[in-house]
Amino acid sequence: MPEYDDDLRLALELADAADAATMERFRALDLKVETKPDMTPVSEADTATEEIIRAGISAARPDDAILGEEYGLKGDGPRRWVVDPIDGTKNYVRGVPVWATLISLMEEQADGAFRPVVGVVSAPALGRRWWAARGRGAYTGGALGGTTALGVSKVATLGDASFAYSSLSGWEEQGRLPGFLDLTRACWRTRGYGDFWPYMMVAEGSLDLCAEPELNLWDMAALAVVVEEAGGRFTGLDGVDGVHGGNAAASNGLLHAEMLDLLRPRD
Repeated sequence: MPEYDDDLRLALELADAADAATMERFRALDLKVETKPDMTPVSEADTATEEIIRAGISAARPDDAILGEEYGLKGDGPRRWVVDPIDGTKNYVRGVPVWATLISLMEEQADGAFRPVVGVVSAPALGRRWWAARGRGAYTGGALGGTTALGVSKVATLGDASFAYSSLSGWEEQGRLPGFLDLTRACWRTRGYGDFWPYMMVAEGSLDLCAEPELNLWDMAALAVVVEEAGGRFTGLDGVDGVHGGNAAASNGLLHAEMLDLLRPRD
């Protein structure tokens, strides 16, 4: 099995630089925010942070490609870094501390598909960070110090499960709202945490399942490695493992099939 220790070390160093940049402008009264063509916000911190990460990757891994939310794809080849400089920009620009920088390395597989092999999720305003590399397990650390290995929960029935989601509108647009509501009724507890955080809580074992109906690759790549290395499962809503379905479902694995069955579109 390939070893990714050096790549993980680089990703963690890049996250340190990103944290410094994002925290410097977090809650700044003069933060500049614009609206992108897809009607989502982008702040000067998003673009500046992606530039910092891209420069670091280009210097350390000049042969690797880079895909970022703000500046697209540069380069080609079997190794591709995927970057979301601020996952949760709407929170960031409103001063809500639930946002993170996502950094992942993906490698091309024998079938031509790219698979995440390294992932770092850094949420400095929460004082938390999560990271993983294939075959090396998943870990978390934060402001309180220490490093803890991650592991998903053992909850095996929906009636005992805690489920997290982002919002209701996407589920309704895709004809999945009835099933979504049935899932919330079947679970013990539901909360709308949103963005990266519920996936990390699945990896920690404090949540049992989460799902979102519409996502981009840079929203998912880093999260998937952490969830899977913690012993969980990460798929699209179609049940296909990986991060290429345009949506996501993550769980401790024990509840995955039941979740997907309820979330399927209905006539």
